[in-house]
Order: sequence, then C-alpha cells, then structure tokens
Amino acid sequence: MNLGVSAHTDTFARDHLPPREQWPDLTFDLPELRYPARLNAAAELLEGAAPDRPVFHTPAGESWTYGELRSRVDGIAHALTGTLGVVPGNRVLLRGPTTPWLAACWLAVLKAGAVAVTVLAQTRPYELATVCELARVTHALCDIRSLDDLAKAEVPGLRITAYGGDAPDDLLNLPVPHGPYEAVRTAADDVALIAFTSGTTGRPKGCMHFHRDLLAIADTFSKHVLAPRADDVFAGSPPLGFTFGLGGLVVFPMRAGASALLLEQAGPKQLLPAIAGHRVSVLFTAPTAYRAMLGEMDGHDVSSLRRCVSAGENLPSATWEAWRERTGLRIINGIGATELLHIFISAADEGIRPGTTGVPVPGWHARVQDENGVPVPDGQQGLLAVRGPVGCRYLADPRQREYVRDGWNLTGDTYVREPDGYFRFVARADDMIISAGYNIAGPEVEDALLRHPDVREAAVVGRPDEARGQVVVAYVVVRPGAPGDPEALRAFLKAELAPYKCPREVVLLDALPRTATGKLQRFRLRTASDQR
Repeated sequence: MNLGVSAHTDTFARDHLPPREQWPDLTFDLPELRYPARLNAAAELLEGAAPDRPVFHTPAGESWTYGELRSRVDGIAHALTGTLGVVPGNRVLLRGPTTPWLAACWLAVLKAGAVAVTVLAQTRPYELATVCELARVTHALCDIRSLDDLAKAEVPGLRITAYGGDAPDDLLNLPVPHGPYEAVRTAADDVALIAFTSGTTGRPKGCMHFHRDLLAIADTFSKHVLAPRADDVFAGSPPLGFTFGLGGLVVFPMRAGASALLLEQAGPKQLLPAIAGHRVSVLFTAPTAYRAMLGEMDGHDVSSLRRCVSAGENLPSATWEAWRERTGLRIINGIGATELLHIFISAADEGIRPGTTGVPVPGWHARVQDENGVPVPDGQQGLLAVRGPVGCRYLADPRQREYVRDGWNLTGDTYVREPDGYFRFVARADDMIISAGYNIAGPEVEDALLRHPDVREAAVVGRPDEARGQVVVAYVVVRPGAPGDPEALRAFLKAELAPYKCPREVVLLDALPRTATGKLQRFRLRTASDQR
C-alpha cells in the first residue's frame, strides 16, 4: 500500500516513519475502514452532530455545543496558522489538565494540518525536553496552570503559547479572522498524532498515528463493541495525554455525536459524584478505580451507567464479579496499546466471559505464538500477536524491529487462546515469575489476593533467589481499618492456589506505585524486592 500525496509542508514526521519493510501488515476488512485518500480527522469529528447538540461538559456546569466547539476550534486554527506561523506538518506539543479547551486545541492542531504531540500534565521538565527533542517540536499550546515545567525544560527554539490567561498574547486573546477555518486537506495517511509511551525502560518511544487511524479506532472498537448512542454522556479517569483517554473522551463520543464530561480530577472520589450529577452513561477507567469505587459507593447514584470499560491493565475476575454484583453491570474488559492507539481485543454484553479479555474486535486479528513466530495450540501460553487497521510505527526508533515481526505487532503480553476463541491474559511477558522450574503468573496470584475481603490492591513480583531462581513476593494494600496480617493472607492463599504459587513474603504498603495514568509500576516493586 503506497502512501498518499502528503499535505505536509514540514515533512519531518513522514520522513521519520520506519522503513516500509518494518511496518506491520494492515487489514481493512470492514467497509467503514475504506477511507478516502484525502481525510482530515478533526473535520470529520467536528461534523459528528448538529450545532446545537452538547459535546463537552465540565464539573462546574459549563457545557459546549458542537457549534460552539467548531467556532472555537476554527479560532485556534486561525491563530496557529496566522499569528503563530504553524505550517502543515509542524509538531505542536499539547499540555494541560483535561478540559474542553485542551480538546479544542487538539482538534485545531489537526484541522490546521499540524501534528499533535500529546503529553500528560504531570510530565516533568527532563521528560518534556526529551519528547521535544525526539519529535523536533516547534510549537507548544499549554494551559497557563501547567507552564512552569515546560518553561523549565528550556527547549531550544520552542514557541510556547499559553491558554486560559488574561494576557494579550494568550492563545484565546489573539486577534484572528472571523468565520470558519477551512481544514487542511491532509492525506488519510498523513501523521496526525505522536503519542509517547511512558519510557520506564528507556527513552520514550513516539508512536505515530495517521488521520485515518483516529477514525479507525472509533469505527472498530467503539462502533462494534461499545455501541454508543447520541444521547450518551462519556466520562472517565484517563487524561487526554493518554490514548486511552483521547479515544474514550474525545474521539468515540464525537464520532457518535454524543457528549463527554471532562474532569480535571478524576479519581474514584471524583468519579462517583460526577456520574450521579451529570448522568454519565459510559465510563472509562482502570481496574483499580472500579475496585476503589466499590468501597466508596454508598450514597452515590450510578443508575445512569450502561457501559463500563476497563483497560490499562488486566481486569481481575474478582473485581469484575464484585462490580456486577453491586451494580448489575458487566464491565467491558479490553486490551489496547499506545502503539495500536486503542482497544483491539474485547467483548460486550452476553459475549463477555469473566476471566478473559474477549475476542478480536471486528476489523482486528490476533493469535498466540512462540518466540519464533509459530502459532501455538489453543490452551497453550505464548506471545500475543495482533494486526488490524492500525499498526506500530515508531518515530525513528530501532525498537520497531522488536515490536513488529513478520507483519504482526507483538504487544509484550503472554496470553492463552481458549478453544472457543476467547483470549485469556496470563501476564506481561516480563511479569512471568519462574521459580524452581515453575512458571507463575503474577496476575493470577494477585487475583487470588483480591478475593480476600480485606485486600484493596495487590501486586506480585519475583525476587531473585539463589536456590529457586526467583521466589514470589506480594505487595498488598488493605482496606482502612483492616488488621493487615501478612501470615493470615498467606494462609488464605494456601487455600486458593497451588503451594508453588504462594508468596514467600507478603509486604503491606499504604499505596502501590503507579504512573500518572494509573498503571502499576512493577519495576519499582522489583527493585524494592531485590533490595530486601
């Protein structure tokens, strides 16, 4: 498949795509995935509903309509290409808490034909400098409350424009032409977004996604699994700097003509009253948040919910069962990746099988294979390999060869494909613990711990051991007021698991280490475990 004629004047992004022989195979099985050669994703999303329909809400009670959003996006796009001198293909960094204005900036960057570089509001100066260096970022749009660390990054030549302030040079105060902004006629395969991974194991990897990719995640997972309605109100905890949040809180609702509640603070204590106060019907968050909300649910009305989506880490079956028992709702489990933009294995409604992730989302294909790329029989553990309409394209990074092999994206997860076609998560490939010749999946031990009524969170890692190679160590957070007896927890596990899977040590913590997006940082626990 040849690339279309680019609309980018600044060709950096296309010039730094991986060589074509290193791309994964792409599949466009569904009719809705056959996009025209010229496509601007922002223009498509902004036409998702009539002008008077609501699109974004805030906790303070502010609501934007699609018409108001279009007008504000056009004003920002005029400012970008006029006063600020952005040309198609320039990389524009976006930084700030989750607000309608951040979403409007993202849409304006795409509409102007530039490339959005999304980062979390919590990203620190050194990390910001690294991202800007790798992506050769020329401009930044930053919430005025998030300026300090970006200024401290001291990125050479970076033009920073704040929004949300009173200064004359604030983005929202710049003089711009009145009237609509004509979207740049980008190619469907022009790069629209560079999303960086967390970089916990080395320099961050920039994942480059096309305009068509942004629509493809809505036209596969959202359309066929989530099945949103125009009257839905979306909300969730993932920020817009995280592709889980960008899809769940902007792309999916707008593609369906629905609306989203955008929360700057979106922990379990904020989500529950927000659901009740704004009648949220579609919720995106991580397994940990679902479990935490169960302990805070008294007095909160969640009857408006009809769809609950979990991703970011494995959903323990104990959490799924507890949420179903309390709310009557079946959590839609899913696995996605920044490299593939969003969820590619999932199931909904009666298709859900607790304890499994699901089946390939329509438009996607998956298999389980060995280290040599040979598919393994059903029921046998192996590496998850995926392909579909979106694929991994790292920004000038030799690790492309590790993620893409023989046309398949290797996600780094160990899975089993059951005989009925359902995919069951075993562990991240680097989370398998090998003790005295036994393969032990940390998530299985965690799931057992979570069945104990006193356990709120659990994480299991391997600790080097001279005699056994590794031994199992469990880190546990108990509910407030619980006694937290490590030996009692070990005794409980001995009745739940085979003896070789039981932790040699249970360590009580006040909280587990997590990234800003809520992912568990096992490497920090491994380091702590190695030093014990």
